Amino acid sequence: MRQPFSFYEFFAGGGMARAGLGPDWQCTFANDFDGKKGLTYQDNWGTGGELSVADIRALTVDHLPGSVDLAWGSFPCQDLSLAGVGAGLRGARSGTFYPFWDLMKGLAADGRGPKIIALENVCGALTSHKGEDFKAICETFSHAGYRYGALVVDAALFLPQSRPRLFLIGVRKDVVIDPSLLSPEPTLPFHTRSLRNAHQRLGKRVAKDWLWWNVPSPALRTTAFSDIIEENPADVAWHTPEQTAKLLASMSPVNLAKVEAAKRAGRRMVGGVYKRTRPEASGRIVRAEVRFDEISGCLRTPNGGSSRQTILVVENERVRSRLISARETARLMGLDESYRLPRRYNEAYHLTGDGVAVPVVRFLAQYLFEPLLDHRAANDAKAPMNRQEGVRFGR
Repeated sequence: MRQPFSFYEFFAGGGMARAGLGPDWQCTFANDFDGKKGLTYQDNWGTGGELSVADIRALTVDHLPGSVDLAWGSFPCQDLSLAGVGAGLRGARSGTFYPFWDLMKGLAADGRGPKIIALENVCGALTSHKGEDFKAICETFSHAGYRYGALVVDAALFLPQSRPRLFLIGVRKDVVIDPSLLSPEPTLPFHTRSLRNAHQRLGKRVAKDWLWWNVPSPALRTTAFSDIIEENPADVAWHTPEQTAKLLASMSPVNLAKVEAAKRAGRRMVGGVYKRTRPEASGRIVRAEVRFDEISGCLRTPNGGSSRQTILVVENERVRSRLISARETARLMGLDESYRLPRRYNEAYHLTGDGVAVPVVRFLAQYLFEPLLDHRAANDAKAPMNRQEGVRFGR
């Protein structure tokens, strides 16, 4: 029977990477600085002692048990996102990448470097500081003895949510890579134009260890936004007719036209609404903008009411609105119905909006992580016996 793969989960939140990796993976250490998220992590994954609630800057390699196949790090995106202030890797939040990487270097110096290191962040990391932040991250992989490559994966391939994210995946240089996992050049949909441009800016020295990961396109998604909507959510109420009318009144003519088209669709239409400040002739105005393409807008943490998504349900001439519920946000992230969310709405929304989409992690595990590790194990099994110790080299 195959031993489970092992991993560390940094910036763990509610353990969504763990959910995506699945039962064949054993978490030996997890870390997040947010105590509320830590409670949810333990509520779902138990209190076995693997979770450390602490600032990552306070951790040392002595806190990390053993050696692992994978180190996962969804480091904070705020300073790299379009919504941030442009601080990039110098920012207080996204800058936590460096203490994370100090731990990776410490493990390598200790002879315990993870076979795979996977980073997840927003696509803004590709262009932050004219690409210099992305280059800096890539340099850390190369200097630490890892070959690496990146993929841009949109959760909309698996879930009814627009959520493109950058995944940078490095493999220790002694790990044998099955040639089928590599492409000689970039391919769509995972090697986007912005990723190819970022790669071109790396320069020959940094790009010498670059890999174009080769993964299959997933099957067509079968779930629509309307499929995950609750009729009677427990944590949010439907707006009054007056509140819905006010919401509609804040829409531009083109967005009101979308609502009118939805009324004529002959079926229930569910749209996601975000409020955005737009420049107009009379000045900057807050507008409600709706989409009816059966995909939710990207979930974001609720830093103020405008970043919480409203849904608009249109059935013929009937139009209703309300905030999206916590359970609906969990469904948009691919979490099981059994996943226990925080009781407070804003805490639940913050947890899901900060997370990584579960089926995307499963996709990467199935088509990259596990084949890499299985191929390594197969090659180790062919290795000669150590004559002095009488054991095979390997995991």
